[in-house]
Amino acid sequence: MTDHRQDLTCRELAGFVADWVDGALAPEERARFDAHVAACPDCAAYLRTYADTIRLAKDAHADEPVPPDVPEDLVRAILDARPRRR
Repeated sequence: MTDHRQDLTCRELAGFVADWVDGALAPEERARFDAHVAACPDCAAYLRTYADTIRLAKDAHADEPVPPDVPEDLVRAILDARPRRR
């Protein structure tokens, strides 16, 4: 039987994405995160796109625009998830 108190919602998963990218999730959080992604095709697709965007951003020149096929809401989410510089 599944303990539904441990289930992660799609909205909660989005809050963990930056830590997932950084490898900073605690083992329990990572297990919940991985279980949700394994069961949710929409979140799995979101993470693939997120990871692709990060890879493209690292490979791109600073003065080149984001490729047109990258969804604008994903770019905004990535920018919002970045740590703020002081």
